[in-house]
Amino acid sequence: MSVAFTALWTQDVCRPLRKGFVGRRPPVVFSGAHGSSVGWGSVDTGDEVFALHVSKCVIHVVSRLRVLDWKQSACCGALPAFWADPAYQGHPGWDDALGAGRCGAAPVHVDATPIRFDVTVPGDLLPTLTWRNAKGVTRTPKHVVDGRLTNSMSIQGVYRLTEGSAADLSALIDAAPPLPAVGGEARAVA
Repeated sequence: MSVAFTALWTQDVCRPLRKGFVGRRPPVVFSGAHGSSVGWGSVDTGDEVFALHVSKCVIHVVSRLRVLDWKQSACCGALPAFWADPAYQGHPGWDDALGAGRCGAAPVHVDATPIRFDVTVPGDLLPTLTWRNAKGVTRTPKHVVDGRLTNSMSIQGVYRLTEGSAADLSALIDAAPPLPAVGGEARAVA
């Protein structure tokens, strides 16, 4: 049975995404063991991950990603011949933006919704978002004041959502207006 998770994408990840990837669907993300990477160790094939970003105390749902596989495929390109070569030449741009160069990064192929920064978690929904750990204990985000997240520490990492909260985040993505196509690529209306 597939489950849903959230993964917080930092400013360092979202800055390049805002500049050239809005409206594009990521074919791959990268999981890493290093602290600067998002570790997706608990996520399995078929699971969904909601990429979240916090900006000015507001949570944005950047993309919904369904995990297809965890292997380096032909689409990733040839293995680097030298240490300075890019690790995943077949995913230009995505590799830099999503952390392929970080220590221990491994490709996670995904079927994703387009990258966007205009879907926000409403203030009344934010305190009801619920995560569940392996023992079945649930929790809601800490540091919510007047519908705003004043500190993102409680959502940093990859956490399993309850079914209800996964449905709530899916509904936000599904209700978002379509991104208009511009020059063959969809772009968000800012």
